Parts: sequence; C-alpha cells; structure tokens
Amino acid sequence: MNEKERQWKKYLWVLIPIIVLWFVFAPPRWWLNLTKSVDLTDPVATGQALVEKYECRSCHKIGGAGALKAPDLNGVTERLDEVAIRLWLRNPRAVKGNTPMPNFHLSDSEIEALVAYLTALDEAAAQKE
Repeated sequence: MNEKERQWKKYLWVLIPIIVLWFVFAPPRWWLNLTKSVDLTDPVATGQALVEKYECRSCHKIGGAGALKAPDLNGVTERLDEVAIRLWLRNPRAVKGNTPMPNFHLSDSEIEALVAYLTALDEAAAQKE
C-alpha cells in the first residue's frame, strides 16, 4: 500500500464516524420527516392542518380558496387515482422533472392525511351538485 492509500484510509476512519454522528445528533429535515408520523384519528382534519402548514394554497386552489399559480386541486381525486396522487406527494420531481413544486419530504402518514382531505373535499363538492 502506498502513502496516498494510507492517507486516504486514515481520513475515512475520521470522516465516517463524523457523518454517522451527524445523522444521529443533527439529522437533516428530510430524515426526520421520513420517520415522523401524524395523528390519523381524524385524517381529514390532519390533512387540512397540513395544507395550512405547508401553505399549499399559496400556489394551489383548494376547496374554493387559494392561488392559481399551480394546478387547481378541486376535483383532483376525480382526475387522478390515489396512487398517482401519492406518488406526486412523495416526490413531485420524480413524476415530472421540471415541476416547480418543491419536495416537502412528507411522511407516509402525512401523505395519507392529505389524500383523505382532498378526497373529502371532492366528495363534499360532488354531493352539492
């Protein structure tokens, strides 16, 4: 083994523990979101709270209110199936690479709550018709 290889291995022995400790003690936001769960005893109310938390209406029209910078989400569960909605919420750029929508790194339970909220809105709108 030459001197450069020894030096490189020495750096790895220092760098790897630092990275591991960083993930344990100061994990990035996306790491925490993948492991956090939300209360799903009332998924519709939780979904509504998440729409406010992530400020979805700053771009989307949802339930008759909001902006139209992005697609109108009224009736979205009638236009798309739940699997497509879940995939979009999981990682919008994996579905459409040039989308301006950010990846919020939502947990599975957050996605379920948002789908429940959008479904409830669409069902309520359909009953009014």
